[in-house]
Amino acid sequence: MLEENQKEIQNQLPETEQDSVKKEKKKHPFRNGFLSGVAVCLVIALMVVIVKETMLHSTVGSGFMTRHGVEKVNLLSDVIDQYYYKDITDEEKMEGIYKGLMSSTNDKYTDYYSPKEFKDLMVTMEGDYGGIGATLSQDKATKEVSVVEVYEGSPAARAGLERGDIVISVDGHLGTDESLDDFVQRIRGEEGTSIEMVYKRDDQEHTIEITREEVIVPSVSHRMLDDKIGYIRISSFVNGTQKDFEDALADLQSQGMQGIVFDMRDNGGGMVDSVVAILDDILPAGTVVYTMDKSGKREDYTSDDAKKIDIPVTVLVNENTASAAEIFTGAIRDFNYGTIIGTNTFGKGIVQSTVPLSDGSAVKITVATYYTPSGECIHEKGIKPDIELEFSYADENPTEYDELKDNQVQKAMEVLGEKLAD
Repeated sequence: MLEENQKEIQNQLPETEQDSVKKEKKKHPFRNGFLSGVAVCLVIALMVVIVKETMLHSTVGSGFMTRHGVEKVNLLSDVIDQYYYKDITDEEKMEGIYKGLMSSTNDKYTDYYSPKEFKDLMVTMEGDYGGIGATLSQDKATKEVSVVEVYEGSPAARAGLERGDIVISVDGHLGTDESLDDFVQRIRGEEGTSIEMVYKRDDQEHTIEITREEVIVPSVSHRMLDDKIGYIRISSFVNGTQKDFEDALADLQSQGMQGIVFDMRDNGGGMVDSVVAILDDILPAGTVVYTMDKSGKREDYTSDDAKKIDIPVTVLVNENTASAAEIFTGAIRDFNYGTIIGTNTFGKGIVQSTVPLSDGSAVKITVATYYTPSGECIHEKGIKPDIELEFSYADENPTEYDELKDNQVQKAMEVLGEKLAD
């Protein structure tokens, strides 16, 4: 092999140099042997360099990482090993690199999930999980986390947590330091394990311990408000929400419902397919929402005429009505199918896709902007209600929530009553 390489090198020399080399071989055999040995060593050294370069490129791949980038990452790893006051495993470092790469988008909705985090996320999307039985929301400006609902008989209810309580921390992690998704993941966990929660009520802080249990969170609740007006509250759009919605709708229709209140307050969203399926149960044929990716590719989500409702509609919204709940609200508005009541919605007009990876991890990444049927992008501005009305409640010390004491529900009933009287 080496002889072939030497011959190839010789053949690349000019003819006069080749002749000169031949002459030198005849006149100085020792010198020629020495030079040949040097040439062999040089060839071997060259091959070693080529192998090292090949290995480096094989390690780095064809992506964005340069040799300098790889060396810097290893240097930073050494700094952590030498100076950080706790031991960090190589696996933890790699997880941090993955999360850091996704955070380079500066998009709070784009994230990396470790295998455990992804498993927890999927359980959440199914609607059944081990937790405490409470729904939380986070203030957009202050990031303060508050309790929206406590389910009857749940661990949270038994521990004394109530609607309106401000959750300060869970196991020492502050709610204001994290996204709501990340904070909620700290609450969920294995059944039988406990969390320490610090919450505030009437400016007094309280510390409680809550033991996690399997909690089946209903995403749909309903009732007749009077003999004509029905009420359906959807807390999130997950697997199973459409069936629960259709069951609730059928029950109300069997009771003689002539007008309906859809409550989307504090609904943080969920799955696009779920909300589109429910809109298909309500609206006539048409586009209920469409998305556009960065290359300009448009995808329409539509309803047909197979099912629809033909009764007066109102939709209740607030500052925590977001994402899929805003898709619902925007479609009802643009189809001129109902009256929107409450306060300006959150303003999340972008769509994420979750991409599972072969090692059990996943990335959630923003892939498109969505538009209401009229072509409006509501991202970071939300939807303005037709009737703006701040929430108030008739009972100052309620033991449980009653829709009939809710001023926004009362306003919706008033609007529907006027339409039914026409």
